[in-house]
Amino acid sequence: MIELSLDEAERRKKAVFDGMSPRRQKHILKRGYDKWDPFEEPKDPIDIRKDKTRRTTQDLVREFLQTRSGEAQNNSYNRGVLEIALGLVNGEDRFRGMYEFACWYHELLIKEGFCQTTT
Repeated sequence: MIELSLDEAERRKKAVFDGMSPRRQKHILKRGYDKWDPFEEPKDPIDIRKDKTRRTTQDLVREFLQTRSGEAQNNSYNRGVLEIALGLVNGEDRFRGMYEFACWYHELLIKEGFCQTTT
């Protein structure tokens, strides 16, 4: 990647912004022109994005489902596993919240005697 001076980068950013439709410009201004980076590198494709353990979403889902005995597995269950795995690997707050609540709830069940083990 070519390094640009701050003036050159700002000039190019303004040129891109000026070439946009007024509707798109309004959208950028609403989010904040200073925060907007028209030259931002694209994210990795979802199929090769990896989590902290260096596993892909597909790896995580496959490993998890192999640990289940099949008692609760159906299309809806499997879709839920895939959805939360994608959300967690992508760092989405919605899924992080669901995960943290599930962990907290599991600990609550153990503490109050409704669950014997930490599976």
